[in-house]
Amino acid sequence: MAKERRRAVLELLQRPGNAHCADCGAPDPDWASYTLGVFICLSCSGIHRNIPQVSKVKSVRLDAWEEAQVEFMASRGNAVARAMFQSKVPPFYYRPSASDCQLLREQWIRAKYERQEFTHPERQEPYSAGYREGFLWKRGRDNGQFLSRKFVLTEREGALKYFNRSDAKEPKAIMKIEHLNATFQPAKIGHPHGLQVTYLKDNSTRNIFVYHEDGKEIVDWFNALRAARFHYLQVAFPGASDADLVPKLSRNYLQEGYMEKTGPKQTEGFRKRWFTMDDRRLMYFKDPLDAFARGEVFIGSRESGYTVLDGLPPSTQGHHWPHGITIVTPERRFLLACETESEQRAWMEALRTVVDRPMLPQEYAVEAHFKHKP
Repeated sequence: MAKERRRAVLELLQRPGNAHCADCGAPDPDWASYTLGVFICLSCSGIHRNIPQVSKVKSVRLDAWEEAQVEFMASRGNAVARAMFQSKVPPFYYRPSASDCQLLREQWIRAKYERQEFTHPERQEPYSAGYREGFLWKRGRDNGQFLSRKFVLTEREGALKYFNRSDAKEPKAIMKIEHLNATFQPAKIGHPHGLQVTYLKDNSTRNIFVYHEDGKEIVDWFNALRAARFHYLQVAFPGASDADLVPKLSRNYLQEGYMEKTGPKQTEGFRKRWFTMDDRRLMYFKDPLDAFARGEVFIGSRESGYTVLDGLPPSTQGHHWPHGITIVTPERRFLLACETESEQRAWMEALRTVVDRPMLPQEYAVEAHFKHKP
């Protein structure tokens, strides 16, 4: 009898919608919340265990199932639960995938099932109001200390501002929503709630690093920034659909990590630098938490004369790491070296993805600016 019930649960995985985790989309889930009626992956099941008042989980393959539980799973399933718990997700709200950090997945799960924000839209006010202010811990540019700073997001002014003192009249920085990006970077920042915010200052990328002790608070900030970007883009591109705009709200970096580089004459020694591939900007930093890049390289498309080559020219000297990459731009070649072959492959793939993508009209203007940089 127990085997039959377990087999019945396993058969439910064949139904449409049940072959992927209800929360992060990972394939082949083999856990289930028998109080919510959803099939989930091992990783998300751990988050469900932390909200036992809402969700109780079992292994599909290993645990014993009661008849009533099997019947409930059969009556629900991921597609039915999605219609119930995700009926009013705002288009700008970030829906995490299996590769996203623990915090984003946890707050998505809590928002859906515990707080029921997507069945009661009035509970979305913290990130959909168009205005938000509060205190975040911000890393000092020069001393690396995290200090409490007042932040104000105002959609009406199209800006995120922060103040060095809570009573300060003038903000220390004004970050235009138009050029803003935010991405969770817990490992880099050294805090599970660490958020990296970037904006353009004089057309150079400026990084700030923040966190909040409360996970909901920092994810609300993240979604508030996405909401402000969404409404800005709706005005900027009046004919565009939500599906066109959502990928532009915030972006994760294509690739990050250490490589060695040499200078433009290619006679200087190679130096280890932290590289970040952000859309078409390849930036390098002395330290991953630097506020400004030491340099930025625009990576255009193949049609515009950009290519990525495996290895370094035979005459190259001075690199300690063995796995070379040559980036060819219309102006010059950039010589880089990776420590391992797998890192080289990952960088080559990321760079070639960008080079293979045709350039948009506005990207030609960005390229022109790079060419005229002193």
